[in-house]
Amino acid sequence: MDLSRFETMDSNILLGIVNEKLRLECDSLDDLAGYFDIPKEGLEQKLEHIGFQYDFISNQFKQF
Repeated sequence: MDLSRFETMDSNILLGIVNEKLRLECDSLDDLAGYFDIPKEGLEQKLEHIGFQYDFISNQFKQF
């Protein structure tokens, strides 16, 4: 799945894709952002709008 257009994706679908990538392919949010060449801050802001923040301990976005 290409995340280069994450800004236009449905936030709930994006959340599922990102958490799956973090669980199976990437060791951190920095790793994911670098792999897909996307701005980490933009991704975090988009998911914050639906009530989720990155938790580095579990390496996933969780509801806050």
